[in-house]
Amino acid sequence: MSRRFDYLADVEVFVTVVEKGSLSAGAVFLATTPSVVSRAISRLEARLGVQLLRRTTRRLSLTDAGVLYLEQSRAAFGLIDDAERTIQGQDGELSGRVRLSVPTTYGHYRLPAMLARFTRQHPQVRVELSISNRNVDLVAEGFDLAIRLGALPDSGLIGRKLEDAGLCVVAAPDYLRRAGTPQRVDDLQRHACLPFVMPSTGRVGPWLFREQGEDREWLPSANIQVSDDVLGIVSLAEQGLGICQTYDFIVRERIESGRLVRLLEQSGGRSRPFSVIYPPHRQLSASARALIDCLTREVSQGIGEGLD
Repeated sequence: MSRRFDYLADVEVFVTVVEKGSLSAGAVFLATTPSVVSRAISRLEARLGVQLLRRTTRRLSLTDAGVLYLEQSRAAFGLIDDAERTIQGQDGELSGRVRLSVPTTYGHYRLPAMLARFTRQHPQVRVELSISNRNVDLVAEGFDLAIRLGALPDSGLIGRKLEDAGLCVVAAPDYLRRAGTPQRVDDLQRHACLPFVMPSTGRVGPWLFREQGEDREWLPSANIQVSDDVLGIVSLAEQGLGICQTYDFIVRERIESGRLVRLLEQSGGRSRPFSVIYPPHRQLSASARALIDCLTREVSQGIGEGLD
């Protein structure tokens, strides 16, 4: 038999080092030493005739060739895993790992019920969930999927829309007793309207309204400004520090319990899209495809039926 695949162990070392972020962390995971790991990557680079990793004393980074090779290597290992499950008669029961990055809003308020159903259906699949508003590099950081807010940038990523999440304006009863209740969008100029700095742009996100059939944007302002986590403005509003615009699914329970009051309903009807994305030209594992299908199905069929 040909020995042309003997180098696959070195490929596995390369993928592991990238996913773990350093030679030493990769060595710990593989139960070996950093010098052994370094030699394996050097052998692989020599065999390919290209540099895959840039090494400095502080960090590792992928070259352009490294990004491409990492993506194709993961796809190849995924095919091997699928082949083994098929031969062993386990292709009817999914297994393996899916790494998913989600923003805090979706991770706390939308995803848990969906994941509960997915894991009941596929108990052998391990979902590794990263809840953060940082836009991760899916390829370099080893994520299979990510859920993102807003229009997708021109990054070459493949997106599948989950939903257009409705927006609403809310405030605490205590705030409204002190400051009065705005009746029109223009009344907001006399109120503390809690601004949120969008992580993707570094600028305050405009509030979105629809008045007399036309879309309108309005820029909030207050003496408190929140960045990184949009849940912060909801907490501040609940404590009576101002008015905020946020997603219906975040504040629905707070409104029903009387902790927050919905405002300017006549100017509502706007939304922002959430999508699940993944890199192009990647052979998604059966588990990752099943998770995408589960998310889109649950959102389309289950909004308002226990998902929040």
